[in-house]
Amino acid sequence: MTGLDSLAGRARSIGRGLAVTAAAGAVAGAAATGYGLWEKNQFVLREETLPILPPGFGPIRVLHLSDIHFVPGQQRKAAWLSSLAELEPDLVVNTGDNLSHVKAVEPLLESLRPLMKFPGVFVPGSNDYFAPRLKNPASYFLGPSGKPKDPAPLDWPRLRAAFGMGGWVDLTNRCQSLIIRGLRVDFSGVDDPHLGLERYAGWPRGTKGQDSRPHLRVAVIHAPYQRVLDHFTEDDADLLLAGHTHGGQICVPGFGALVANCDLPTWRAKGLHDWDSKGHTTPVNVSGGIGTSRFAPVRIACKPEAVLLTLTARS
Repeated sequence: MTGLDSLAGRARSIGRGLAVTAAAGAVAGAAATGYGLWEKNQFVLREETLPILPPGFGPIRVLHLSDIHFVPGQQRKAAWLSSLAELEPDLVVNTGDNLSHVKAVEPLLESLRPLMKFPGVFVPGSNDYFAPRLKNPASYFLGPSGKPKDPAPLDWPRLRAAFGMGGWVDLTNRCQSLIIRGLRVDFSGVDDPHLGLERYAGWPRGTKGQDSRPHLRVAVIHAPYQRVLDHFTEDDADLLLAGHTHGGQICVPGFGALVANCDLPTWRAKGLHDWDSKGHTTPVNVSGGIGTSRFAPVRIACKPEAVLLTLTARS
């Protein structure tokens, strides 16, 4: 065999190796995509217990919904959302990004109608205002996504009005008190920090320093940016509820989220954690979310979730 023959043989061998590697990569990619398409419909209920109520009060069950990203035709998601009414929560908290399509408002409302017989509060996310756009998934590794260029508007006014008519309280840069199982619960919410729209309304009058009547302070946020968590923690919130992160959406088993789409550390992209700021500590629950963008309809190692928080009395 000549030297040229030997080189040609090695080149063919390398070429076959590269072809096999490329084929294996394509198969693995297809398998991961197929799994991700399956997992996005494997809805779960995460349950947490948190002892933050004033002594002497019975449990309050809070159903936390976030990032539904509804698209017409999502019958499985719609049926699961409606079935959550069987939990009979004392309160429903919706932390935004309900929509992912311009025609999603009516089918979403139909799926949520059974839950509207319970008291509720809500704030919007960016995907209540604007429809998502196709983007390079790798861009999330470069930082938060920001407002899209030339966004297609969604019918948030219609959805907000329907939530209000259903009895849910709009906390968009507002505060409000509700009586839940005999306890005064004071809420303060903000518009989406991901768009820089948050304005702080403070707490309902008579909350701070009021010792004559027990109460609970709950902050409701879409995107859990650190500046917002710091503000509410320093302002003596008893609980923070947020969404936006999708729990990372595509996670590494045994490691967790790779991105959070905000300045939150990735290990905090989902779950119940304590947040510390200037000597104050407040528990924050970040929902892993229920949906995905319709342009990235996969989840890996991050099943879609609603969260049932059982609030109990402090010992």
